[in-house]
Amino acid sequence: MIIVKSQSEIKKIAAACRIVAEILESLKDFVRAGISTAEIETYVDREIRKRDAIPAFRGYRGYPSSVCISVNDQVVHGIPSRTIRLQSGDIVSIDLGVILDGFYGDAAITIPIGNVGPDALRLIRVTEDAFHRGIQKAVAGNRVSDISAAIQGHVESNGFSVVRAFVGHGIGRSLHEEPQVPNFGKPGQGPRLKEGMTLAVEPMVNAGGPDIKILDDGWTAVTADGSLSAHFEHTIAITKNGAEILTKL
Repeated sequence: MIIVKSQSEIKKIAAACRIVAEILESLKDFVRAGISTAEIETYVDREIRKRDAIPAFRGYRGYPSSVCISVNDQVVHGIPSRTIRLQSGDIVSIDLGVILDGFYGDAAITIPIGNVGPDALRLIRVTEDAFHRGIQKAVAGNRVSDISAAIQGHVESNGFSVVRAFVGHGIGRSLHEEPQVPNFGKPGQGPRLKEGMTLAVEPMVNAGGPDIKILDDGWTAVTADGSLSAHFEHTIAITKNGAEILTKL
């Protein structure tokens, strides 16, 4: 069932999203070559809790950490580790969710570390641009797959591929609500978008093929062909004036 939110509920979601946005913005300066992904998690967990919020991911379906940190060919759900240290040339995707007053906020960015090659930078740029192409279609009266088709079209026209194993989702009092928001598909399909819907739109884009595999930890998804992957996500609300990005400062 798709839950249409009231204005007061959207304000509460926006408050959770503000925390996500603040922390992700601060990570652009904190994350650097030499740091371990476990150190990033410690920082994120502290920043969430000092804002009187709760890490949304820790314990969710058994996930062991407060944030997902995925490096290079890792697509999503990378588990922070003391043994994984970032190096110049890496790209790192950080997916962060929080709970505040019973409502969720969720967003992700991909950060280049040090001297990153032009192909990797282009992958990051196209992934972020694909999100914006998608939410141009996030208009009341359109259908969910109008977002999906816009994302897929932009990604594939730039020579990359969209991951099909994971999709965006509704969000509110639960981290994952209906409807699912794939990053692929034909336009004009799926539920009709309505004012008051809140969605997490999140293109995951591979430099090579779209296939993924799950590592032995049961969580970390990597590209099947070893190519780089980027991830970009915002929580949005459908309004009478189009999509409002809630996880944006």
